[in-house]
Amino acid sequence: MDVDKILDAKGLACPMPIVRTKKEMANLQPGQVVEVQATDKGSTADMKAWAQSTGNQYLGTIEEGDVLKHYLRKSRTDEEKAEAKHPHITDLSDLQKRLERDEKVTVLDVREPAEYAFGHIPGAVNIPLGELEKRFEELNKDEEIHIICRTGTRSDLASQQLTEKGFKNVKNVVPGMDKWKGQVKQTH
Repeated sequence: MDVDKILDAKGLACPMPIVRTKKEMANLQPGQVVEVQATDKGSTADMKAWAQSTGNQYLGTIEEGDVLKHYLRKSRTDEEKAEAKHPHITDLSDLQKRLERDEKVTVLDVREPAEYAFGHIPGAVNIPLGELEKRFEELNKDEEIHIICRTGTRSDLASQQLTEKGFKNVKNVVPGMDKWKGQVKQTH
């Protein structure tokens, strides 16, 4: 495949492959293609969701050993849109207080299973971002759903996806599990 730029994001965890991709896309001309090389297994879902939220085109991913090669085409100027952000957010400490008071709230953790296994909020439902499109019906549209990931990037994309599916009470939890100070359960 002919590419205009190769971006090395190997060894970086979410959200860094997306952060680097955004920066690189800004330097490309409309229609040009970037190959993003990553080792983060969650990066495939991240790239697809990010491209969709910005109007850029996700072309596909090729796996070569431990390296995922993602191909994205910069949108034509008239196709490009500002990156969407989910408008309803909640602070990590607010979520922790609500859980400590045993308030009814569904916590959806959209990290990869390995991330979830090494430490998650007790009772959190794990549906990785890349599986959400197929598994969203496992969630109750009438419940208040707080979505969390490691940093707030994947959870923002997941919040947008659920809202598009008709979920009314969805909140993106920021900053994410990397700053969580509450109780953690491990299942590894």
